[in-house]
Amino acid sequence: MHDTPTADAATAQVPTLSLADQKRDPVAFAAAFGGSFERYGFAIVADHGIPADLIARAWAETEKLFALPDAEKRGYFVEGGGGARGYTPFKTEIAKGASAVDLKEFWHVGRELPAGHRFADDMAPNIWPERPAGFKPVFLELFAAFDRAGDRLLSAIARHLGLAPDWFDAAVGDGNSVLRLLHYPPIPADAEGVRAGAHEDINLITLLLGAEEAGLELYDRTNDTWLAIKPPEGAMVVNVGDMLQRLTNNVLPSTTHRVVNPPPERRGHSRYSMPFFLHPAPDFLIETLPQTITSANPNRYPTPITAQDYLYERLVEIGLIKK
Repeated sequence: MHDTPTADAATAQVPTLSLADQKRDPVAFAAAFGGSFERYGFAIVADHGIPADLIARAWAETEKLFALPDAEKRGYFVEGGGGARGYTPFKTEIAKGASAVDLKEFWHVGRELPAGHRFADDMAPNIWPERPAGFKPVFLELFAAFDRAGDRLLSAIARHLGLAPDWFDAAVGDGNSVLRLLHYPPIPADAEGVRAGAHEDINLITLLLGAEEAGLELYDRTNDTWLAIKPPEGAMVVNVGDMLQRLTNNVLPSTTHRVVNPPPERRGHSRYSMPFFLHPAPDFLIETLPQTITSANPNRYPTPITAQDYLYERLVEIGLIKK
């Protein structure tokens, strides 16, 4: 697989779908969304229901957060916490199998659990910064909006797989989902490496805001090439994670993707993005769906694994947890 940044990557022909169509014709939307996932492992979704003014407020709070002094941000870094909550400094995470660390810093917001919740041991409490003052209310609201959009998209996936439309509801009700605020700082015009190395996501599906700024590319196995993803303004990029790939016996592929350095004239600009990594509950058993097992596609994952055990394995691989 090529791992050199491409200045002129062809644009992926990922269709832009409207989530508003789901209400009108849920079967047709599920077929289009599932079809895009089967072909690319990615889909572009407009009219996703997350209000534009909420997204604008979230971008403003994100910029203020990352503009804080380095020492203040590092005060929210939890040593040995696997980056689960709060701040993770620049050059900490490394893509699986890569040699260079990623050129990014990030902040994680997770699900707020009531005191004494059964998953309290598996899902760390949130860390909220003292500044900016508007940070906590905005991201509680945005997390809930992502949750709602994610439920609608999982319902389409369930339908595409021949499951009941509410099949995922029980799996993700108290899911260990994470909202990541990402800052790729400005880089020199001659910078080497990539802002985020080639990788796959760990979770069920990822919902991404902020991909309008160029750089996101997916690896097209069919043609052994990298394709740029260029969503229209305000649309969301959605991709399959490894848990969904495993659940579906690779029928829905978790596609390798990366964020390449932009053209030299854009390298003096920061890049921000907001992925929502939608996870099932820690005790959800990832067990191959029977309808995805055929003579041509035998069960690749005969041993089921809980979401929590799978997540731990992968966090060790990418360096966020030291064994």
